[in-house]
Amino acid sequence: MMQKNVFLLLFLSSLTFSGLTLAGDLVWHGFGAQGVIQANDSNYINDDGDVSYRLTEVGLNTSYRINQKLRVSAQGIYINGGNRFDEGVRIDYLFLDYQVLNSPRWNINAHFGRYKNYHWLYSATRDVPHTMPSIVLPQSSYFDAFRNASLGSDGISLTAQHLNSLGEWDIRWSYGNTQIKQEQTENLMSTLATGELNHDFDTQFSVSFSPLGTGLSLGGSLLKTDFSYDAGDNDIFTDGKVALERIMLSLSYGAEYWDINAEAMREKSDFQGFFFDQRDADAIAEGLYVQGRIFVSPDVTLLATIDTFDANNRDRNGSAYQQASGGAVPAYFAFRDQLTLGATWDFANNWRIRGEFHKVKGRARLAPVFIPDTVANDSKYWDIWALQIIYWF
Repeated sequence: MMQKNVFLLLFLSSLTFSGLTLAGDLVWHGFGAQGVIQANDSNYINDDGDVSYRLTEVGLNTSYRINQKLRVSAQGIYINGGNRFDEGVRIDYLFLDYQVLNSPRWNINAHFGRYKNYHWLYSATRDVPHTMPSIVLPQSSYFDAFRNASLGSDGISLTAQHLNSLGEWDIRWSYGNTQIKQEQTENLMSTLATGELNHDFDTQFSVSFSPLGTGLSLGGSLLKTDFSYDAGDNDIFTDGKVALERIMLSLSYGAEYWDINAEAMREKSDFQGFFFDQRDADAIAEGLYVQGRIFVSPDVTLLATIDTFDANNRDRNGSAYQQASGGAVPAYFAFRDQLTLGATWDFANNWRIRGEFHKVKGRARLAPVFIPDTVANDSKYWDIWALQIIYWF
């Protein structure tokens, strides 16, 4: 009932505020999306694998220009994605944008507050459904159980664009942290985790280059982030720290009737504590997705994506992972290979309907990650299908 009321409220708001500007300084935009989804034989969406309507996204954003140098931007959202991440209303971003430099060759801005993650292809607009290529993004790079922490942080972000005779350079740096709710702690660790997971800091740097007149963009990013855990009463985990380091490479190419996007990542984790059994949780995870789209007409787009992820590049088939658990956790929780086929149709101005089907091999990156649900996820192969209608203004 709550998600229906929120969706209706956004729809009525859109009729009222669509295209609203005040003296050229205040601008409103918004969106709403409702869908139906099923992940059979899995706890990815719900605990029983049944058809679910927990596929709701609504949001309203605004931008107010104070003067030529200062602008305030904010977005509030309500989102319900089932078991993938915690449901509720949140401030997606709220930052002061200060224009440091604006010249024919350089444009530099500083963001103070809750800034967006601009470092990956879809990270900055991940909460705006009509800007996404698919309903479920490739999990090798856009891990749902870790979604909130990867959207952005509270701190400072610098963005710079430089234009020269070769092309356009985009350079970004950020530093901050994120408040982690108990629901996200449980998604990552387990409902048996009674302590508090803290995001100590997150720093990222990225650069991309687009040669003039080619439609090509190449990029790379570096991430370093630390988390700490304060164990609670009767906790199955201990106090601990974990340091993550991620390297990502990206490629985008757009032509008149088709485009292709790809991202590859390599992530090293270093655990100290967390586990009573002193297990070796250090690993280097690797992932890659390649996504292609064909624009059949101005209104119809077809999509195909191949996505692959290995939790440990020294144990790609998961045999050592299964052995370390004493056989309690199947090997297929150590990897995930996914084929996605989808289509979108813009059937009216600012209205879109989207459908997709995912064939999945492996169960890596299903919540809870530290203690997998082997009962609900009792087979190597499983499917996801989803339909979604989207409106934006």
